[in-house]
Amino acid sequence: MSSPDLDGRIALVTGAAGGIGRTLSRAFVEAGMRVALCDTSEEGVLRLGDELGADRTIALPTDVSDPGSCSDSVNRTIARFGRLDVLVNNAAVGMSTVREDHMRRVVQIEDISPELWARFMAVNLSGPFYMARAAVPGMRARRFGRIINVTTSYFTMLNPGFSPYGPAKSGLEAWSTSLAGELRGSGITVNVVVPGGPTDTPMVPDDGTMERSQLIRPEKMAPPMLHLVSDAGGAITGMRFVAAKWDSSASIADAIAASGAPAGWPDLAKSPVWPGGGPKR
Repeated sequence: MSSPDLDGRIALVTGAAGGIGRTLSRAFVEAGMRVALCDTSEEGVLRLGDELGADRTIALPTDVSDPGSCSDSVNRTIARFGRLDVLVNNAAVGMSTVREDHMRRVVQIEDISPELWARFMAVNLSGPFYMARAAVPGMRARRFGRIINVTTSYFTMLNPGFSPYGPAKSGLEAWSTSLAGELRGSGITVNVVVPGGPTDTPMVPDDGTMERSQLIRPEKMAPPMLHLVSDAGGAITGMRFVAAKWDSSASIADAIAASGAPAGWPDLAKSPVWPGGGPKR
């Protein structure tokens, strides 16, 4: 169903061919938005584009680990739709890239080659930076933009055996807080949305270690994001929302209170050891 202030809004979703990305892209189109579908799977984004309609989407094979590919996708989105309003950094590589049985046998540092570590950082951390760097100038010029980064639960960030995924996502969480501060007052908001736990997508192996009916449905990610990209969402920046705790039947204020908190670890930054007691800005 189209929402009046979302109708015609332009979004770019990375990882659009995956479980969460497909769900978000569908929800955005149903809300009346136009969506650039970005993923390394050309077949996946073309199929999704056919499903959602060529008038509403553009399928863009994109490697977020390549800054040139990111710039090209942003430029092609603007060429097609006239501008870019919303960037959702959702693309990621998961722990099955290290080992398919990582849920049964804890990954050890010896399992992670330097090349694999670099790949996780390139996709899960540098990719969102490359995309935002390409998108922000146009957003800043129009004094309007919404950036949403998909990180992960704090448990996963620190969980033994979830490296390099956890460390890369923790870096993305910290950078999200920093970027929100940089862009405050520019008309561009930066927020984090996470599912809140294991989600029913291919990233969670179907190996019997978890009952899939108990996993979070990827559709839970859409309601908080739809609010954040709306006009009303312009008042929110530097926050993290746990989608599993967002209650769509409650008032927006109650849904925000139940699921939201400042992104990153701001309480740990309140008392730095600093000449004069702290930074003067």
